[in-house]
Amino acid sequence: MTQTMAVAKALNESLRKALDNDPKVLVMGEDVGRLGGVFRITDGLYKDFGEGRIIDTPLAESGIVGTAIGLALRGYRPVVEIQFDGFVFPAYDQIVTQLAKMHARALGKIKLPVVIRIPYGGGIGAVEHHSESPETLFAHVAGLKVVSPSNASDAYWMLQQAIECDDPVIFFEPKRRYWDKGEVNTEAVPTGLHTAVVAQQGADVTLVAYGPMVKVCLEAAAAAANEGRSLEVVDLRSLSPIDFDTVQASVEKTRRLVVVHEAPVFYGSGAEIAARITERCFYHLEAPVLRVGGFHAPYPPARLEDEYLPGLDRVLDAVDRSLAY
Repeated sequence: MTQTMAVAKALNESLRKALDNDPKVLVMGEDVGRLGGVFRITDGLYKDFGEGRIIDTPLAESGIVGTAIGLALRGYRPVVEIQFDGFVFPAYDQIVTQLAKMHARALGKIKLPVVIRIPYGGGIGAVEHHSESPETLFAHVAGLKVVSPSNASDAYWMLQQAIECDDPVIFFEPKRRYWDKGEVNTEAVPTGLHTAVVAQQGADVTLVAYGPMVKVCLEAAAAAANEGRSLEVVDLRSLSPIDFDTVQASVEKTRRLVVVHEAPVFYGSGAEIAARITERCFYHLEAPVLRVGGFHAPYPPARLEDEYLPGLDRVLDAVDRSLAY
């Protein structure tokens, strides 16, 4: 049952499968019903499942997430769509002070199986507050699981796994990869939701990335191969928790690590990965862990985003600097 589909289609099919499998699964958000979502991720679901399960909400993110918390307390499994990354902040209080804390506050007696889908990142030429990468803000919060697929297969399986999880999951979707196509085996045994995978084997330098930057790192590995360099690419897939064991095993082999993400380098997820791997692999490392990411500045206008976003040249420059030690 292997099919070729775009990431957007894979997410759509994943939602459809979850809705079919469990009548307690609900989809809710701005324009997710009749319109099918601004990126058409929920296209066709309103027609097939009705307004009782595919719910168009007011433009009020705090109210959407608060309602989802109440539904989860009543035994439902809400899947919330935040229309764009920068729109999540009105709901930030609900997410970090209520959704993330309720399980601990109730001493484990209450579970909140809520998934919050957030299209994130740049590369689509959008206006302000439509291209941000706020994943570290959520990964820092105890009680939340944070994941991001990089390809169609992971999009299909990871969303279903997130919906089945009894804990709240922040599901970051790399919007500029929505139209990238890949093979999806709908009958496969999926990789664990929080397990990193080696996307490409290599020997000289490990590149660690997630979401939109995995494709860039694979392109960098292909370019480096033309120069006789062998780069290993690790797709992190999960930012909370992080599968440090897989990263460590790769670094012990290559002895060098470059962490790549679209979000700003300053206080980014790469800092935590660099610190942990330096602790774990101190006697294996031949060079300091290097980081490649966005700048510590507001996301720029569309004309400048190619300068802001980490691309092939910046990744390869970091590889050169690592190998120069």
